[in-house]
Amino acid sequence: MQRDQLADFLRRRREAIRPAEVGIAGGPRRRTTGLRREEVAMLAGMSVDYVVRLEQGRSSQPSTQLLAALARALRLSDDERDHLFHLSGHRPPPADGVARLARAGLLRMLDLLGDTPAVVLSDLGEVLAQNRVALLLAGDQTGFSGDRRYAVYRWFTDPASRAVRPAEEHEHNARQLVADLRAAAGRRSGDAEVTGLVDRLRAASADFRLLWAEHEVAVRRADRKTFVHPRVGRLLMDCETLVTPDQRQLLVVLTPADAEARERLELLRVLGVEEFPAGAPPDSTDAPVQ
Repeated sequence: MQRDQLADFLRRRREAIRPAEVGIAGGPRRRTTGLRREEVAMLAGMSVDYVVRLEQGRSSQPSTQLLAALARALRLSDDERDHLFHLSGHRPPPADGVARLARAGLLRMLDLLGDTPAVVLSDLGEVLAQNRVALLLAGDQTGFSGDRRYAVYRWFTDPASRAVRPAEEHEHNARQLVADLRAAAGRRSGDAEVTGLVDRLRAASADFRLLWAEHEVAVRRADRKTFVHPRVGRLLMDCETLVTPDQRQLLVVLTPADAEARERLELLRVLGVEEFPAGAPPDSTDAPVQ
């Protein structure tokens, strides 16, 4: 671990980011054009003290999970992210296999979307990043581990994860999740991560086994979904999916499909501001965005 180089790199990247790039108002009293340490801590979900120790070269070796959070918070490019891992004494995430870190360009698009809910997904349905409005709509979905990282696994193994969707849409959503996984398995033939996930799902869920056997294939594109929120009720949302050239990551943008959904989404934004004035996220609902 190269503590001094790591400290210098983190400090310079923090100072190079304008607050508006990550959705933070600049304000007239800022002494620097970059981010404050407490803002980096908030965006990365860690303590301010640890950010200070990292920038002063006094920290213990950060974990790969912490580095991934810092890379997202600082909007690092792929090369910068790899450099961060090297300075910290870790191997960078492999270029092949499932990319577990959202691409810097997609993170910037999340910021630009502002009050429009949006998430970045892996091609297997793991939420890699989400903006604040998506978090208010469906809860924090970035903290799962193991197979629960994947929306399709939660849907078929945890009935509570289906509460965000009305009962009349459950079958459609289940088929859509399985068909999309089937398409990913076809693109990544022989990939151990995909085949392992499918095998574990087949062992865990009879419903999944039945749908998998039907061999339906459908890549996610435009769609319309109803979200059931415990505070504001039903929101009918149009979902538009943008895919990276290598088809490994997706940006899903959710827009209200009617006037009622627009009003309820605006109410949700207001409730979020009122209940979480310091920027703290609401509790996770385990609810899949897909």
